[in-house]
Amino acid sequence: MASEMLRKLCAGLPLDPLPPPKKSRSTDVPHAPYRKSSLSNEERKLAIKNALRYFPAKAQVHLVDEFKYELDTYGHIYMYRFQPDIEMRAYPIDEYTCKCKAAAAIMLMIMNNLDKRVAQFPDELVTYGGNGQIFSNWAQFLLVMNYLSIMTDEQVLVMYSGHPMGLFPTRTEFSPRVVITNGLVIPNYSSIGDYERMFALGCTMYGQMTAGSYCYIGPQGIVHGTYITIMNAVRKKFDSNDLGGKVFVSSGMGGMSGAQPKACQLLGCVGVIAEVSEEAAKKRHAQGWCQELIYDLNQLVDRIRVCREKKLSTSIGYVGNVVDLWERLAQEKDNLVDLGSDQTSCHDPYTGGYYPVQLSYDEARRCMKDDPEKYKELVHESIRRQIAAIDKLHERGMYFFDYGNAFLLTAKRAGAPVGGSDEQHCIRFKYPSYVQDIMGDIFSLGFGPFRWVCASGLESDLQQTDKIAGDVIEELMSAENTPTNVLEQYDNNLKWIRQANEAKLVVGSQARILYSDQMGRINIGLAFNQAIREGRLKGPVILSRDHHDVSGTDSPFRETANVEDGSAFCADMSVQNVIGDAFRGATWVALHNGGGVGFGEVMNGGFGMFLDGSTKSDENIRQMLYWDVINGVSRRSWSGNKNARQTVERAMGKESKLKVTLPNDITKECLKKLSM
Repeated sequence: MASEMLRKLCAGLPLDPLPPPKKSRSTDVPHAPYRKSSLSNEERKLAIKNALRYFPAKAQVHLVDEFKYELDTYGHIYMYRFQPDIEMRAYPIDEYTCKCKAAAAIMLMIMNNLDKRVAQFPDELVTYGGNGQIFSNWAQFLLVMNYLSIMTDEQVLVMYSGHPMGLFPTRTEFSPRVVITNGLVIPNYSSIGDYERMFALGCTMYGQMTAGSYCYIGPQGIVHGTYITIMNAVRKKFDSNDLGGKVFVSSGMGGMSGAQPKACQLLGCVGVIAEVSEEAAKKRHAQGWCQELIYDLNQLVDRIRVCREKKLSTSIGYVGNVVDLWERLAQEKDNLVDLGSDQTSCHDPYTGGYYPVQLSYDEARRCMKDDPEKYKELVHESIRRQIAAIDKLHERGMYFFDYGNAFLLTAKRAGAPVGGSDEQHCIRFKYPSYVQDIMGDIFSLGFGPFRWVCASGLESDLQQTDKIAGDVIEELMSAENTPTNVLEQYDNNLKWIRQANEAKLVVGSQARILYSDQMGRINIGLAFNQAIREGRLKGPVILSRDHHDVSGTDSPFRETANVEDGSAFCADMSVQNVIGDAFRGATWVALHNGGGVGFGEVMNGGFGMFLDGSTKSDENIRQMLYWDVINGVSRRSWSGNKNARQTVERAMGKESKLKVTLPNDITKECLKKLSM
């Protein structure tokens, strides 16, 4: 039954007859906020013509008024009529119609990104982050599924910001199956206003990171990063691994941010996460990712105090605005918070990424559409209030860090006193970025978010891969002359993978994540491929990673915030990474403008790799995963990071063909002259 439905799904655009129009949006899922269109009348006509060109003349007359309505009502043409009725989820790979199994793997990943359990606004094709699109409209989805179902190993699918440019002939052995670019624009036209205009026109889209590259694996994808970040923050602040009774306060339980309460559960601390959308909060609670929901601040403060005193472990969702929470905590005579952060989507603060405390949730959604200038003023005032409350708690000893969501950057632009110089290229504020203070040195050791998906859809395959990965890590830990700082990271990840199945982390596809270095990724990948070859795994495995990684992202306010040689605003690393991955064995590659901290603020890229048990897959693993880590470590070494230099020197000691340019230390005499 599912196979037949998938076959119909891959048949292309349904034109004769057209599917019936949808008179209203579904009430079963949350929806993206309405966008206030800033298009001129001529641009409005152009946007509608751009949408109509997907359809032959006889269909256009039936669609033109509908597309006008969508643009004027929602600020974008999503083509709801063409949303298929099939349940969106990652079906087992053998159920997809295809001429090329790697293409079927990509279809599986795309449908996982649109699974309503996984996606933030599935009907608007938004996977996470408020505006992280997988496609711009439903016609693009149907065309892509059709292309993937008919493509062969001698073709490549080229994607321009959600739009399938088509299938093109290519060399079988040395080409990815899909090459994706999202949001790439001429640099002088990379402002948020430019993005809003081009998105409304249907010319570009914001792919976030793993939304537009088809590699999102649900909130599990950031659970481990949050787990590692909070664990290392406690080590840094309290010189301890004991999180019992420690209180972590943050905001957001939507897409990526929904990982925060689950990470707190696994760490054994008290997580208090505010969420302004009751719908989002209930979704995470129903999934078991948040243990308690509390609506009343008095009740919440009492609960925090009890959990803190008794060292209870829990995750509490406060259904309300985080500014109210911060201000109430700041009023308490005793300090109830040890660690604080924020995961609102501040890369997109004025169209749903941040909700000002002065308005209710519904009032805010109306205001951002009807009076965007007023909404912007309210957002700025709200952030200033939030910073004021955080400052009070910080003075009492709370450790606060920016979680790479452009929170402090947006606060500075809102006029909040967050420190930092007035220079245009300032990347250090009063509170540190988590990369500057916590994760930057871990990236520099080559450790980052390595992921895989079991394409069979079998839970037993995932359990087997967990065991394989754990065994590989144990073997790496037994190697002689492994530095202590590397062993510490191996140990953290061994504990993680051994408890992963019991923690019930899967939402959507049978996927897993852990932080691994170059040797770990290669050895784990090879072990998976051998298990497929020997039949211990019942189906193929898809390797990937978050773009938020060692080499994947140039982002001065996040991934490269600890690169302080002046090159934090350069994007060579991420672009070189995608190019290198493409000819070293990636099944698909993606390069994006925007992701995490906003359009025009970051370049990032990623990959997917299909493992089928073949010797070709072995070679792809050795070649591509090697480059995918050593590229970023080499750049970080050149910037002066000691951990990265250590990692590069170890790598050169093991591979004679690797020759990396190392920086020379500046002499004391020269430093003295420079200080005069």
